[in-house]
Amino acid sequence: MMFRSQLDSSQLTLSRRRWLHHGFTGAGLCLSNLLQMRAWAQPASDSPLQPLEACIVIFYYGGPSHLDTYDLKPNAPADIRGEFNPISTKVPGLAICEHLPQMARMMHKVALIRSMHHSNRLHDSASTEVLTGRQSPVGDREEFAPIRQFYPSVGSTVSYLRRELDIELPHAALPFVFHNVVDVPCQGGGFLGSIYDPLQIDVDAAERKYRAGTISMVDGLTTPTVESRRRLLASMQPAAFGAQAMPLALQWQNVSDRAFRLLASKSVIGALDLTQELASVRERYGYGLQPKSVGEGGNGAELGTARHMRGQNLLVARRLVEAGVPFVNVYDFKQQGQNWDAHSKNFNQHKTHLLPLADQSLSALIEDLDARGMLETTLVVAMGEFGRTPKINKEGGRDHWPDCYTVLLAGGGVHGGAVWGASDRLGAFPANDPVTPADLVATIFWRFGFDPTTEMHDASGRPWRIADGQPLKRLFA
Repeated sequence: MMFRSQLDSSQLTLSRRRWLHHGFTGAGLCLSNLLQMRAWAQPASDSPLQPLEACIVIFYYGGPSHLDTYDLKPNAPADIRGEFNPISTKVPGLAICEHLPQMARMMHKVALIRSMHHSNRLHDSASTEVLTGRQSPVGDREEFAPIRQFYPSVGSTVSYLRRELDIELPHAALPFVFHNVVDVPCQGGGFLGSIYDPLQIDVDAAERKYRAGTISMVDGLTTPTVESRRRLLASMQPAAFGAQAMPLALQWQNVSDRAFRLLASKSVIGALDLTQELASVRERYGYGLQPKSVGEGGNGAELGTARHMRGQNLLVARRLVEAGVPFVNVYDFKQQGQNWDAHSKNFNQHKTHLLPLADQSLSALIEDLDARGMLETTLVVAMGEFGRTPKINKEGGRDHWPDCYTVLLAGGGVHGGAVWGASDRLGAFPANDPVTPADLVATIFWRFGFDPTTEMHDASGRPWRIADGQPLKRLFA
């Protein structure tokens, strides 16, 4: 691994962060989410850093081209190097794509992993591996009918590891559940159970507003009325459930109580209200940056659901972290075929429909976290499920390529300007220091203060390590 520069080594005081989780409805509330409270973990004994307060995972669904973003090959043959030119960045000797000018200014805060790889060539299985750290038990395939998720997502696992501790708000995902033919089964609690699913935050694209699932009172109800119903329900539970079923009743009551607390949580609801932000901040995240219209040379991304809100999603993520949510998943696109999957017109798609808002919003997030004193304790991970083929196809596109691609890290104590590993001269395979999704997941757990060899158990009681990889410790101060 090669370090090009160092982040400021000053450490910020670690403040407590709070989390949120979800479940199902009860007692006259329109609330699809039940809560599980979690708290702060102690740092791993071998870590010189304070544990993370938060992690934001930005998932560029469809697979951005590493060769046309953060790992250009200007000396490769024309049918590999493509149309884009490299530009200098704030880190001497580190060049990235000319269509990422805002990120070029932020590279001294960023580390690149240029040797990420795995074996899954299809979207569902590749997404599963990068978001859980393990290949799907059914192998490398696309799903054409819903299947149950087996391995838990990273955020769900962190929530599970803190299950005995008291935190308000564990894990959120926005602005939709991403979907191929069916919802891709890698976004929730898996074998840990639905109690560890994230709180789902939805976007109203027309109104440019966000909503946390169905967190609201049924029309006509007030807080005192709901509280009265809660007390009545609690008094009836012992007789309704019977002695043998009391453990289940107590579990329901425990989670129900937490759900009611969410209804009264002004911090979570307030975090979703972007009207509280200055107009200049919203603009910095690309609020006024209108995407090109349908028909302007795209191959699907121009049809993406709520594509004009892609930048605002990252602003919501920052506000959630600021409100105390320590793990946030942001899904950049909802629907396969209307995302980063540039099988044709790769260069126009990236230049016109994909990179402008990605460049604007990611740089804004890093800059904003830094200005607010949150970057050192918040890890930002930006990645797709794979990269794209070195060789350009006859449609001017690049196809799926998991054999080598790039992942970006910022904050959380990472060495700014660092590059871990390298691809070969064609961007096809790792040339040194190869990294797997399991290693990346292990790194996230390690930075949260957990030993990756820690065990969790599935429904049958079988033990599983929380991660099978090795943390990339040299990337951090």
